Amino acid sequence: MAKLNWKEDPDDHDYPAASDYLSLTVEPEMATALVNRLRQSPIIRRKAKDLLRASLLEPLPISNVHVAKDVAKVNKGKLLSPVLLVRGRLRDSIPLTIADGCHRVCASYHIDEDADIPCRMIDLAGTTAREG
Repeated sequence: MAKLNWKEDPDDHDYPAASDYLSLTVEPEMATALVNRLRQSPIIRRKAKDLLRASLLEPLPISNVHVAKDVAKVNKGKLLSPVLLVRGRLRDSIPLTIADGCHRVCASYHIDEDADIPCRMIDLAGTTAREG
């Protein structure tokens, strides 16, 4: 398989996708506020295996249509978009939330679980709907 290559910034359409997902777990106004904060957060790097462990997710199989599509992009030398994360809280048993990019994380895991994935990550604490 080819080497993973990543864009410097998330694609514009990743933010509405993150908002859609987050609005399933928090009020829509809070989801908007979280996404606004994600847009401003710096890029950090984390390993696919650690993102999956912290989110309590099992990797989707490489046969999953969306994972396979991302693996195909990598094999063609295309760049993947960084993932968007909301930090969990271990002491409260709240896992990491992959707000957008779960399929990219899984594809990365299958290609090289130790490769660094660029991410934007925020804490849930301190976000209010008024920030939206």
